[in-house]
Amino acid sequence: MTVINDIDVQALEDTTAAVEANPQLGQATFSVDGAWQGGCRLTAQTGALTQAGERDESRVAKYTMSSDEPAALLGTDTAVSPAEYLLQALAGCYTVTLAALGAAQGIELKGFRLELEGAIDLRGFLGIDPAIRRGLQQVRVHLHVDAPDTPREQIEELIALVENRSPIRDILVSPVDVVTTLA
Repeated sequence: MTVINDIDVQALEDTTAAVEANPQLGQATFSVDGAWQGGCRLTAQTGALTQAGERDESRVAKYTMSSDEPAALLGTDTAVSPAEYLLQALAGCYTVTLAALGAAQGIELKGFRLELEGAIDLRGFLGIDPAIRRGLQQVRVHLHVDAPDTPREQIEELIALVENRSPIRDILVSPVDVVTTLA
């Protein structure tokens, strides 16, 4: 078994081949169930993963997440803000994508570090200026990659591929349908 970047390369190749042979296996739905805790606070728990139309309730771990806003943004600063969760989601996705794609290309990473920033103009959210976007204006990702056996040009190509393949980055740069229903 070849393991690069703690990724089983054969398992990655097998997964790719399985999804190529049966595209339905590539269809996955994540779920989270959240309840308001007053003010800007929410507590949520991960739910089942649905893959290829089959709901998988066997996931052993159920993770609890809490969110709040900093005091300066009307919260009580008791938990991570939704914007910080978004940055964490992107950082986590970059991590998976960088490690897996690097492994697939035989690039051994000794380590890497990500610094993310998300800039917002509250005038949009507060309704002060409808011309200003309500969400993040820009997300900046600074990557520090330690791969001493790999030329910088190859790392740059890998990063371009990460930007191209990261599902969370795709959500941020491309419009996605968000359907809200009242139960």
